[in-house]
Amino acid sequence: MNDNYNELQQWANEDEEALYEDETLLERELASHMLELSGLEEDFEKIGSPDTLGETVMNVVWDQFINQIGIIAGEDFVKENRGLPLDLRDSAHIQTTENFANGKIASHNSSIDYQERHDSWQSNFVRDEHGNIVMGKKRFSDEIVAQVKPNARNYLNGPSGSVSMPNDHTIPATEIIRDPEVNAHLSRQEQHDFAIGKENYQPLDRDFNASKRDAAMVDAVNHKRDGKRAAERFNIDEEELLERDRVAREEYAKQKEEGQKRSIETGKQSQKAEAFRIGGKALRSVLMGLLAALIKDIIKELISWFRSGKRKISTFTESVKKAIKNFISNIKQHLTTARDTLLSTIVTAICGPIVGMLKKAWTFLKQGYRSVKEAIQYFKNPANKDKSFGTKMLEVGKIIIAGLTAVGAIALGEVIEKALTSIPIFAVQIPLLGNLASLLGIFFGALGSGLVGALALNLIDRLIAKRQKEQNKLQQLEKKNEILNTQTSLLNVSEKNLEATEHNTMSNIKDRHKEGAKGMRDMVEHILSNSDSQAEEHLRNNEEMDEIFNTLKSI
Repeated sequence: MNDNYNELQQWANEDEEALYEDETLLERELASHMLELSGLEEDFEKIGSPDTLGETVMNVVWDQFINQIGIIAGEDFVKENRGLPLDLRDSAHIQTTENFANGKIASHNSSIDYQERHDSWQSNFVRDEHGNIVMGKKRFSDEIVAQVKPNARNYLNGPSGSVSMPNDHTIPATEIIRDPEVNAHLSRQEQHDFAIGKENYQPLDRDFNASKRDAAMVDAVNHKRDGKRAAERFNIDEEELLERDRVAREEYAKQKEEGQKRSIETGKQSQKAEAFRIGGKALRSVLMGLLAALIKDIIKELISWFRSGKRKISTFTESVKKAIKNFISNIKQHLTTARDTLLSTIVTAICGPIVGMLKKAWTFLKQGYRSVKEAIQYFKNPANKDKSFGTKMLEVGKIIIAGLTAVGAIALGEVIEKALTSIPIFAVQIPLLGNLASLLGIFFGALGSGLVGALALNLIDRLIAKRQKEQNKLQQLEKKNEILNTQTSLLNVSEKNLEATEHNTMSNIKDRHKEGAKGMRDMVEHILSNSDSQAEEHLRNNEEMDEIFNTLKSI
């Protein structure tokens, strides 16, 4: 019988443990339902929320601003670089004689205007109706040379001298004019100074001077007429004139060598200055992009701070710290954006304004691809599987409109910028940001397109918000019913646990009382059996003890 009692007791204990486990599971299930209900309530508030539309506008403005930083920095570089794109090659800065003769100008040299020198040099020659230089024989020589205009040598003339001994260019002016080396590396003033300098400009016998004209001194001295050399026909000292020619040509070579050195030195300086210029522009555009990203995070936190009820210095400081932490946590993305800005700056500086056009075209294509990709991903998302076809199409419409908003911002910005550029005040340049018209074009273009896009999104949201809210409310109702059912089950289990606890408590009390009564009886019987002297007293008190036992049994 004791075995049956123990088995029944074990079953009772197991049932009690199962009730406690059920209660724990129900409590967890209730907490889960409450959390899901809270999420549904939050989702309900976001449906058709204007905050999401404002975020769309902000993102469009932000993307356009970041895209323009590198382009504007590159365009500013071109403007500061005298309208020339970035070119750090030696040929762009260091003028060589060969390139000068072939019309390849080191236009990036900021110290010397080689294009002006080349144009002035070319203007000295006689040309035919097709613009080609007319060629002819050199005096006292069979060498074919370019024909020089009659007045081209005027800038090389000096004092005429006396009638009998007029001054003469030992190295003739036409030779200086034809020489690409001297025209490349010496300015007109330097050519003039040499041409009438003491080494090259000296008195010469009038008759010999008239015969020599623009011929080289060596050719004029060695020229024979009727078998007679010039020294035999004119009052000249042949050796003295040849020495005069040697000295003049030595000085001529020296002047050209010094000019070449200046071309190299100024070219290297110009090259270095252009490298520093693009480096500064690129660095500042990168820093400005990073700073703008940080400011964006700070502004977002400040907006949240203003919306909160606790507008204190301490909470303000915490908001700024949070913005900085967000910036640092997204530093990889910011560095990627900075890299793109750097590349945009350099490529724009190299290729010029066409980069801006290409980048805008690329933005059109990229945005279109992104919209199509997002639409496909939306259809493939299992979470959207149970949505109606109409809702799916409306959601895809939102994706496409968001893409068109970015594209429209670019197009509208261009129109606004061109309209404002015609007004002088809007052409004011702002360092690193471009002119005021460009800035306003970016801002109002993005704002206008963003607002139109936001309104379109709002219309679509209104069409689907009602469905979403009804569905959300239905889900909330179902969740609340689940919560009520769980609470009812939990209450029933709790009541059963309470009843079981009460039953166990009463059972334990009875068991302890029985054990106490048995112990007392055993003790009394033991006393009576071991004490003959107290037999009479036992008999006298027997009736009283029976009453005590009966009382204990009744309990």
